[in-house]
Amino acid sequence: MSRRNISKKRFPEADSTYNSYLVSLLIQRILKSGKKTVAENIVNAAFEIIKAKTKEDPLVVFEKAIKNASPVVEVKARRIGGSTYQVPVEVSAFRATNLSLRWIIQYSRQRVGRTMAIKLASEIIDTSNDIGHTIKKKEETHRMAEANKAFAHFRY
Repeated sequence: MSRRNISKKRFPEADSTYNSYLVSLLIQRILKSGKKTVAENIVNAAFEIIKAKTKEDPLVVFEKAIKNASPVVEVKARRIGGSTYQVPVEVSAFRATNLSLRWIIQYSRQRVGRTMAIKLASEIIDTSNDIGHTIKKKEETHRMAEANKAFAHFRY
């Protein structure tokens, strides 16, 4: 890692179908072995399923799910005087979005279902309704930060 300058974050372009930056981030996270068209097909199929099930715009449901799953605080390990403390730290907006996307995809892969599109659609719908594994993960993260509030003065 270079000590001279901080590398700039490279953001992917907006998705061609929905013209959304969040959808392109989702496609990037689903991507396996560089097969982008497969990932795009999965996301598009999942959005069609969301549209059929909820009778709403899938982009609105997806954005609501991301907002619901985004954590406000998380804990980071900080080593002080030979012992490691779990220090609660506020999460930036970009990292919160990344975490929520990561959790949605992780828990949709663990779901029981026929195709990835069905599993992803179900997880997005559940997350937008404030239920499911992704929301539990967010609440667990918040609980950890709340439990370790006493170490907040060790913040960086």
